[in-house]
Amino acid sequence: MIIMNPTITPTSTNTTTINIPYKAHLPISSKPIFNPKKPINIHCALHSAAPPSIFHFPNHDSSPKSSPPHHLPQWNLFQKAAASTFDFIENTLTTRERAHPFPKTSDPEIQISGNFAPVQETPVKQSLPIIGEIPSSIDGVYVRNGANPLFKPTAGHHLFDGDGMVHAVTIHNGVASYACRFTETNRLTQERDLGRAVFPKSIGELHGHSGIARLFLFYARGLFGLLNHENGMGVANAGLVYFNGRLLAMSEDDIPYHVRVTSNGDLKTVGRFDFNGQLNSSMIAHPKLDPQSKELFALSYDVIKPPFLKYFKFSRDGEKSEDVEIPLKEPTMMHDFAITQNFVVIPDQQVVFKMKEMITGGSPVVFDKNKKSRFGVMRKDAKKASEIIWVDSPDTFCFHVWNAWEESHSDDIVVIGSCMTPPDSIFNECDENLKSVLSEIRLNLRTGQSTRRPIIDPAMYDHFNLEAGMVNRNLLGRKTRFAYLAIAEPWPKVSGFAKVDLETGEVKKFIYGGEKYGGEPFFLPRGNNSFDSDHEDDGYVMGFVHDEKEESSELLIVNASNLEVEASIKLPSRVPYGFHGTFVRLEDLQDQDIVCDI
Repeated sequence: MIIMNPTITPTSTNTTTINIPYKAHLPISSKPIFNPKKPINIHCALHSAAPPSIFHFPNHDSSPKSSPPHHLPQWNLFQKAAASTFDFIENTLTTRERAHPFPKTSDPEIQISGNFAPVQETPVKQSLPIIGEIPSSIDGVYVRNGANPLFKPTAGHHLFDGDGMVHAVTIHNGVASYACRFTETNRLTQERDLGRAVFPKSIGELHGHSGIARLFLFYARGLFGLLNHENGMGVANAGLVYFNGRLLAMSEDDIPYHVRVTSNGDLKTVGRFDFNGQLNSSMIAHPKLDPQSKELFALSYDVIKPPFLKYFKFSRDGEKSEDVEIPLKEPTMMHDFAITQNFVVIPDQQVVFKMKEMITGGSPVVFDKNKKSRFGVMRKDAKKASEIIWVDSPDTFCFHVWNAWEESHSDDIVVIGSCMTPPDSIFNECDENLKSVLSEIRLNLRTGQSTRRPIIDPAMYDHFNLEAGMVNRNLLGRKTRFAYLAIAEPWPKVSGFAKVDLETGEVKKFIYGGEKYGGEPFFLPRGNNSFDSDHEDDGYVMGFVHDEKEESSELLIVNASNLEVEASIKLPSRVPYGFHGTFVRLEDLQDQDIVCDI
C-alpha cells in the first residue's frame, strides 16, 4: 500500500494547493508487458547511477551509441569539391555569428540547458519500480513527444528546433516498461549519415542575412546532390495522435511520421506517412480527433506561397476530403485550432511570417500590431471557403486552444484558450515577461461580435501562467467543465498543474514540490468511451516529472477527481521537458498490428 498524508493549503477563496508526499514503496513486479512467454529482463532504476544533468553531444564524426553507425555518402570529385566549398562558407558564417551574443530565444546555452538538454536513445527497460499502485483501468502506452537535437548546435538554436524523440511508458497488468527513440525523419537520417547538422534550424538560425545565406547553402547542397530535401525537412517533435491504427508524430513543417509501438514496448519509425498518397502538403501538429465520429480534422499552412491556409479532414477509415483553400492576406502561424460538434474554429492571429524581414536583419516570425485578430467558423463538412464566418477578436493570441463548443441557448461559439502577451515572445526576445491567461472567448455567429474574459478572477489571486494541457478528450468539441493545465512557473518550467473549473473559476493546484518540474498534464478518462459529462473528471492526470536535485525522472499518475497520487513509475533515465503526448489503450495497440500488417 501507499501511505499519503496530503497537506492542503488555502491560497485564496477559490484556489487550493495540494502537496502530497510519497511514503512507501510497493514491491516491484516482474511481469512482462505483453508476451507472457517472453524472457524477463528486470531493471531497477533505484539502484542505477543518476544520469548526468547535461547531455554530452557526440562528436560530428560519430553518432550516439544507441544509434546505428552512419554511412558516409559516395560523392564524386565534383561533389566533394562543392561540399568543401559549402563547408568553408558555412564555417566562416558560423564564426561570424558566434562573435556576437545570441538573443535568449536562439542561444543554445539557454534553450537546451539543464533538463531541456537532450538525451540518448534508451532501449526497452522492463519491470520498472513503482511507488503506489497503477489503477487497473490504465492498460496501454503513454507516449510523449519532444525536441531532442542529435548534434550539438554550431550556431543559433531554439528549443522547438530539436529532432523529434518519443518517450513511451507501456503499462499492462500494473507493470511498466520505458523506452525512448528518435523519430527517424528524412532530416535526422541524412544528418546522421553525414555526421553533423546540415539542415537549417527554422527558428534559431533563419534570422537576417545569415539566415538567407543558410537557406542558400541548404538548397545549393541539394542542387549538387549532397543531400535530399525532396522528402521533407520536418522534425516531427511536437504532437502525437493515434488515428486509424497508427501513431503519428507531427510538427507543422512537414507531413506526419508513422511510429509503431512494438509488442515489447519499444518504438520503431515506419516512415513518413502521407495517408496513402492523399496528403501532399504539411499538416499542423494539433489535428483534432472527434470522439464520436472518429474523424480527424486538420489544417495546413504555407509560409511562402498562397494558398497560405488549407482545411481538410479524414474519415474514420483514413479517406481524405478535398482541400478547402482559405484565402489570407499573408502567411500566418496556425499552431492550433478547435472543433465543436458541427464546426471548426480557426484562429487568424497577429503572429505572421514576413520573409522580407530577413533582408533587414530580423526574424521572419513577427508580431503584426496592425493586424486585427479574428476567428473563422466553418461547418466541418464545408466544401468552399465562402462558407466561413469571420468574427473579429482584437488583440487575441492563443498559441493553444483547449476546447470549443456551441451554446444551445444562443448563437455563441465558446472557445477556451490561453491568451499570450506579448504574442511573439517565445520566438523573439523582448523586455516584457510572457503572460498567459486562461480565457473564455465568445463568438456570436449572428451579430459577428466577440467577447473575451479571464476564466479565473484576477482579483482573487496572484497571476500564474497556464500553458499546455487539455480537457477530457471524450468530450472534445462539447461543453466541458474542467481543464487540466500546466502551471508554467517559473517560466518556462512547469512546477505543477491546475485543475480549473471553467464554470466557477475555481482552481485546485497540484504542486510537485522541491526542485521537481514537469510538462503537459495528460488527462486519461477511466473509461475509453465515456461521454458522461456528469462524471467528467473520472480519470487520471499523468505526466513526466523530473527532480533536478536528485537527477531522477518519473511518470506520475494522479487521481483527477481528488488530486491524490495513485502511483509513481520510476524511470531508468532522465526524461527532458518536452511537448505533447497521448495514451494508446491496449486494444488499440492490437488493432495497430492489424493495420500495419496490411
